[in-house]
Amino acid sequence: MERIYRDPVHNIIALSEDHPDDSLLNRLINTPEFQRLRNIKQLGLALYTFQGAEHSRFTHSLGVMHVMTRVLDQLAKKYDISDEARVVGRAAALLHDIGHGPFSHVIEKVLRQNHERWTMRIISDPATHVHRCLAEYDPALPELVTAAVDHRYRPSFIGQLVSSQLDADRFDYLLRDSLMTGAKYGNYDLEWIIHALEIDEREDRIYVASNGFYAAEEYLQARYYMFRQVYFHRSLRSAEAVLRSILRRAVDLMSEGRLSFFIPGSVMERVLSGAELSVAEYLLFDDHDVMFHIKQWMREEDIILSDLAQRFIERRLFKAIDLDMPESDRSSFVERARAVVEDNRYAPEYYLIEDRAADIPYYSYYRPEGKGRLYIEKSGRICDIAEVSGVIRGMRGYEIHRLCFPSEVSGLIDAAR
Repeated sequence: MERIYRDPVHNIIALSEDHPDDSLLNRLINTPEFQRLRNIKQLGLALYTFQGAEHSRFTHSLGVMHVMTRVLDQLAKKYDISDEARVVGRAAALLHDIGHGPFSHVIEKVLRQNHERWTMRIISDPATHVHRCLAEYDPALPELVTAAVDHRYRPSFIGQLVSSQLDADRFDYLLRDSLMTGAKYGNYDLEWIIHALEIDEREDRIYVASNGFYAAEEYLQARYYMFRQVYFHRSLRSAEAVLRSILRRAVDLMSEGRLSFFIPGSVMERVLSGAELSVAEYLLFDDHDVMFHIKQWMREEDIILSDLAQRFIERRLFKAIDLDMPESDRSSFVERARAVVEDNRYAPEYYLIEDRAADIPYYSYYRPEGKGRLYIEKSGRICDIAEVSGVIRGMRGYEIHRLCFPSEVSGLIDAAR
């Protein structure tokens, strides 16, 4: 019997119940921990800008597993890949995002959560259904999958295919995010890249054969433009700034004993209090918890939290302007803007947000051990693609430095430039 998942990117994702590895993946998909990913949006608040961006970590994770399967199938035609490495790679690809919290990356820093650590904790916890499914297949499998996510598994190329500059995660999210946002910048030739993938057995790493050189360039360009046009979009980042201000204000009020609405004993109360969560508690935390509380906080006695919550729910986002001026002028302008915000009775710590983010186009997530590079075969040797591609060398790192503030004071701030 075959389990079919219809997917907007890959069309049909099929898993056979008659195959032990596929059966394991089906059981993992049906666990409460994995089903929870339906309630966590893949692109956080991108739907505030791109109305089609409603897709979840659930659909993305299925896609990553499917791509990993295809990559391993292709590599197995030329290289000896053990049954263990295959099941570890596919399971790690499926579960790599299981530790994500509400709205994916948006609120991790505010609430001091880290999705990668949570992923490993969830897989390692004997009380979770995910752990039990893995252990029933092989008692060693939970630790092996955790090791792959954490880049400790050998052969190393399995971990690289889970997370690196050339991994199943990015292969899926670029195409999926491009499709769901309607932005075409993320399209690239996945089929040819999979065909051109090779294993450098001496160095235990993945690389792209010379016939995939242009496909690899296109893939890196796709990622570069998706950051510039989608992930760093000013309205999306403005929505994130408002959400972070809401949560920081709620945390501050909770610490002062002045937060009116919270549910005693709930996960959200513990999160706002800064309490350490158990795995079971964390697994109850998703987008719905945050949205429910923000809707309640619209009626909060604290006027700052109430106002911020209303702005968020009604999509009255902060205005965002680029600080495209010499560095020497920025600090003085920000101080003038701060004075404007304060003079108009807005607390600058919540209503004047400097938004900084940078994506060095392909060394992002650089790892000292060398997993931050994309390797290519050129003229008979394997090297960093930046050494042989003028296109990649020409992609300068893109950095944003913006100032976000209520639109009500935009005219006054413009005059303060």
